[in-house]
Amino acid sequence: MVLGGGGVVSYAVASPSHDSGGVGRAKRPVKVYDLALKGTANGRRELPRTDTAQFSMLGVSWTGAAKRLDGTAQVRTRDRETGDWSAWRDLEVNVDPLERPDADVRGASEPLWVGSSDGVQAQVVHKDGSTAPLPKGLQVNLVDPGVVTDAETKSGAGDAHPAAFATETSSPSDSPTESSSTSPSESPTASPTESSSASPTDSPSTSPSATTPTAPPSTVPEPPITSRAGWGADESISPDAPEYNADVKAVFVHHTDGSNDYSCTDSASIVRSIYAYHVQVNGWKDIGYNFLVDKCGTVFEGRKGGVDLPVLGAHTYGWNREAAGIAVLGDYTTTGATDAALASIARVAAWKLGQYGLDPDGTAQLTAGATQTNYFGTKFTAGSTYAFQRISGHRDGYNTECPGSSLYAQLPTIRSWAAGPVQGLKVTSVDKAGLSGSTYYTKGAVTLHWTTTTPGSLISKFELLVDGAPAAGVSGDATSAGATLAAGTHTVAVRAVHQSGKSTTSAALKVVAETTAPTFTTAPKLSLRTGTVSTGAVPVTLGWKATDDAALRRVDLLSPTTATFGPTTTSSNRTAASGTAATWSMRAYDYAGNYRTSSPSFTPVILQETSATKSGSWTTRSSTSYLGGKSYSSGSKGAALTWTFTGRSAAWVVSRASTSGQAYVYVDGTKTATIDLKSTTTQYRQAIWTKTWSSSAKHTVKIVVVGTSGRPTVTTDGLVYIK
Repeated sequence: MVLGGGGVVSYAVASPSHDSGGVGRAKRPVKVYDLALKGTANGRRELPRTDTAQFSMLGVSWTGAAKRLDGTAQVRTRDRETGDWSAWRDLEVNVDPLERPDADVRGASEPLWVGSSDGVQAQVVHKDGSTAPLPKGLQVNLVDPGVVTDAETKSGAGDAHPAAFATETSSPSDSPTESSSTSPSESPTASPTESSSASPTDSPSTSPSATTPTAPPSTVPEPPITSRAGWGADESISPDAPEYNADVKAVFVHHTDGSNDYSCTDSASIVRSIYAYHVQVNGWKDIGYNFLVDKCGTVFEGRKGGVDLPVLGAHTYGWNREAAGIAVLGDYTTTGATDAALASIARVAAWKLGQYGLDPDGTAQLTAGATQTNYFGTKFTAGSTYAFQRISGHRDGYNTECPGSSLYAQLPTIRSWAAGPVQGLKVTSVDKAGLSGSTYYTKGAVTLHWTTTTPGSLISKFELLVDGAPAAGVSGDATSAGATLAAGTHTVAVRAVHQSGKSTTSAALKVVAETTAPTFTTAPKLSLRTGTVSTGAVPVTLGWKATDDAALRRVDLLSPTTATFGPTTTSSNRTAASGTAATWSMRAYDYAGNYRTSSPSFTPVILQETSATKSGSWTTRSSTSYLGGKSYSSGSKGAALTWTFTGRSAAWVVSRASTSGQAYVYVDGTKTATIDLKSTTTQYRQAIWTKTWSSSAKHTVKIVVVGTSGRPTVTTDGLVYIK
């Protein structure tokens, strides 16, 4: 096999590749394995592909915490399930040092979570390709997080006390084999405190204290936090008592590096691994971070001493004495953290800063505990005071890319969510009300729905305001609320109260509550219109007029068919079957949801030509194209047909052709029209003339042949009326 930088390597066995207990065991202790990297002729240090016991996290360490690794550390691992080897991955070696490390504290890279693995390959080379000596005692350190309880794999927050599951570590060796384990008491420990030369001007005390202080109350609620017992901390490996700062003036945000595709059920295992790595690889007294957050938003207690106390951590070189550190599990260099993680960071930061009455979106004056230069080139001198955002990134205080460029760009969002007020409050919809223009109409009950960009976990409550006064209240994770309004015009809005007490109110909506139903000022009426007539489809026009005292919304036709019309529409062309009474039911709605229904009944009736009173000469014609199969035809001037009926609308039905002539139409004895039946195309059953009255009454319609020169013939197919 060839390494990334060249050279043939062989295989070596560190320990059996399969742990005797296996993953399925209900309990398995945390273990740390140390494998030495051998030197090569070209100045690199490497570990060939090596079978190992089960592990899920690894890093590289070396003798002497004060020594810097001026090189690149790369690792590959073998997936325990698939047997596939990963690509080469760089380890972050630019890690915050300790100011006063003990002699046996080691320098180390950031640990890298790789998931369940049973093989490793590593190499360390100079960045510039030189062959200058690398630090002594270079090792690959493998961490098996073990299994605390079965419940942990489901919740990540078991309550077991895992003190009995001692973390094991092997002694450094020059050969890539696991040495005999040392007991926890032999594990190197160091206090990651910083030089007392710094003298904070805004702190009651410049040195951490072993005396347990009293936890001050916070201005905001404490978020849910998984305890050390919950994630399975082995307290026996870090017996030193915690130290306390005077207060917390700022919060530094970190990422732990490593993969982002971990399952949140593995989060407790990742935290256990980081803890074991910090203590048994770095040689620190405890895990460095005060809090850890996974991508699902679960918060884990970090360094012991009490989550509500100002515990001295080891997370941001030069600034640990006046700050807390929150680390997000994963690498956020090119990918932003999830909203769930951001919300949890904001909640923890707001709670910790709230214990000291501090605004998370403000600035803090912090006194440098070390002389150094940060990621942006800003120089700090130990003992001098500098301004920081209350919520800052690791890179603001130290020369590191942490917490990754993407997460760093999200810090303004974290500050906004932590400090309040609620951002992005917007009413998205209103139920049980109709919108006309900019006004909502309701019969009384109304429900508003809303969204915010601030997560609900940071919101204390929402209030539905009616005319400026609270009418309903719901929890901060709610997205709707309802109230019943008295008749009249109102303003309705939503007020969001942030956990800080700051409030935001949405734009007010105008809502009119009214219960008056629309009215039909003109009841639905059916009238005949021109068009082709058949027994099953007589052309008619449905007419109506509806109004409302507030705002008419629509009118629906319910039967004998269905249709919906806008508020200004007053007629619709339809067809109706002859000889059958039909109910033409219509319903008018207003925007409040009030409605009124009108359901008159109408019957179109076809009167055949044979039912008319004849005068003059008429000839019967037969064809399936005629109504009833027959019609009357006459070319005799003065020939007439008279129909008498009781109804409110009438239509004369004829046949038309290029040779058709003209006829006079008399209504109730008065000549009302001269109709020309001539048509370039032959047409049958045509309602060519119509007449509608305001109400139903007895009428006569008389047709008289004009005797038009050259085309005197009139062919009539009957009369239709509506009763």
